[in-house]
Amino acid sequence: MDKQTQLNDVIQGLRSAIAELREVLIASTDGLAIAHSHGASDPNRVAAMAAATLGVGKRISTTLDLGEMRETTVKSANGQAFLYSIGSKGVLVLIAQADANVGLINLEARDAAAKLDEIL
Repeated sequence: MDKQTQLNDVIQGLRSAIAELREVLIASTDGLAIAHSHGASDPNRVAAMAAATLGVGKRISTTLDLGEMRETTVKSANGQAFLYSIGSKGVLVLIAQADANVGLINLEARDAAAKLDEIL
């Protein structure tokens, strides 16, 4: 099975496991969209913002001597964005409804990020 198919399988698995997801995106650390589910957002714009956010998170972790940066969340009035580091290779972005089950999202996304690290 080729990499793109494997990436899409991980995305579909997340979408199946978490009903409240609006979008799922896998981006490179350079801010390029690698794979994504179809949604209302521009995948290239989301990928660029995710890479920038990951970079800031890594800098905060390093500066405060917190160890390796793994994930961050943006909670807003109308939704939430969850960003998970895929090792040094990329970032997994999940965009969910405001009332989404955060525990389920973290459980599923952390496993998905580990799988994606192996694929990439």
